[in-house]
Amino acid sequence: MKEAIQELLIKYSDQIYSREDLELEKRALCKKYHLAALPNSDILQQYRILIAAGHPLPERLLGFLRKRAIRTLSGIASVAVLTKPYDCPGSCVYCPHEKNVPTSYLSNEPAVMRAIRCDYNPYQQIIWRLSALENNGHQPSKIELIVIGGTWSYLPDKYKYWYILNCFRAANDYQKIKTKLLKQNDETLINKGKFLNPFKQNLTLTNLRQALKKEQTKNEIAAYKIIGVTLETRPDYISEKELKQMRELGCTRVEIGVQIIDDKILKINRRGHDVAAITLATKLLRQYGFKVTYHLMPALPGATPQKDLECFKRLFTDARFQPDQIKFYPTVVTAGSLLYRWYLQGKYKPYSDKVLQKLIVACKEKVPTYVRIIRLIRDIPGESIIAGNKITNLRQIMKERGVLCRCIRCREAKELKLELKYKLQVFNYSAAGGQEYFISIDSFDNQTLFGFCRLRIDFMSPIAPAIIRELHVYGELVPVGANKKTQHSGLGKKLMKHAEEIAHSLGVKKIAVISGVGARSYYRKLGYHLQNTYMIKKL
Repeated sequence: MKEAIQELLIKYSDQIYSREDLELEKRALCKKYHLAALPNSDILQQYRILIAAGHPLPERLLGFLRKRAIRTLSGIASVAVLTKPYDCPGSCVYCPHEKNVPTSYLSNEPAVMRAIRCDYNPYQQIIWRLSALENNGHQPSKIELIVIGGTWSYLPDKYKYWYILNCFRAANDYQKIKTKLLKQNDETLINKGKFLNPFKQNLTLTNLRQALKKEQTKNEIAAYKIIGVTLETRPDYISEKELKQMRELGCTRVEIGVQIIDDKILKINRRGHDVAAITLATKLLRQYGFKVTYHLMPALPGATPQKDLECFKRLFTDARFQPDQIKFYPTVVTAGSLLYRWYLQGKYKPYSDKVLQKLIVACKEKVPTYVRIIRLIRDIPGESIIAGNKITNLRQIMKERGVLCRCIRCREAKELKLELKYKLQVFNYSAAGGQEYFISIDSFDNQTLFGFCRLRIDFMSPIAPAIIRELHVYGELVPVGANKKTQHSGLGKKLMKHAEEIAHSLGVKKIAVISGVGARSYYRKLGYHLQNTYMIKKL
């Protein structure tokens, strides 16, 4: 097989300009070498080995070989890692409790299975995940690190710093590890733990903080940059002290378990906080520049489809809320939860598939253009769901039914090239005591979003009266120096300039960016400098 693959890559790669061309060549070589198939994963591995050895192979091949191309079509590579099991401060009725697994998670969820295989070690999780992405044809040079596992803010400080430190170290080390693996032509060395050198847990908090700062400085110029960090927590654990620590760790986005904005239903579900806590958390997060993601759970005990829809609409009409992103996690019954006992006792009945789908359609139609729906369901295996939604492709079903959704994810450019003619638009709205400006670059028919910037004007912010909370250019992830597609086409600079002009017109003299560590060098080129974890510029 190896001989056939090398012939394909070295002799015929210049003749391959489409997936169809690739399949034709593969079939011809299978016939020649009497092979049943030439798996793309094996071709990708040889591609990487030959590139490392200095063979000039066309980059376009990666696109034809890539598995699950959608993973990097938002311009970044999302890498999820899981913290080890700790006690949870909550007692929510719907959360399963499984031994040696973080509360609310199940051992057969894909992300959990990966974490267990790594003994929850963050360094090893990062290395394995980057290797898997590259083996599937992706180029994860811009990493959005997503830390899951429950209430981050409830974890011990030493563990938090140690965990994030090892995430940055793994990203910094990966280029060297990958080079060694390719030279030895043995990807299984990762499975054997070779070349892995994480920081130990016996360092003092002071030493951990110092080491983290050094690794973050390295990451600014590393081949694999962490350009964003997402942490999950509860609304009632958000405080100014907590947010300052999150910034020191490199966090740029916070996901909070809102579930529903109704005090009565929150109480029934023993959530342990009220809507006032959600309101305060949202305001603090915005004032410190974080992107805000809400987790929402339709079909909770005590809820009705009408109440769910009413609360959902209020998210975008009440200035106290206005999340930037949302995740739909329809309530399901799993073993090991109090809800499971209620279900057996007849005290809880989930929505039917028809009712749930109708509700989600109604919700999607109300989502503003400045909001991104990240997920419609949680990745819980069907065999673990006793009752509730088991449909795993809700988004695809909605699309097939012709459901019109104007959220960011449904409009982002993906593989589309930047049009020669596009328009820059600004939409502003009130949120948590400040004014938000959603500055976007769109196609003329408004069907495609090429990039956007979130600017907040808030004279009560402890950071700056103007904060750029997010800058994102969509399209396939393009490493620095590679052939240009949508990314690296100057759109980011145009969006930044317009945000600065808006801030200046409002009398603002200082503007801040809540930059990810790996993106700092980009903002330095635009005249910003690092100050207390933010990139700052005088206007």
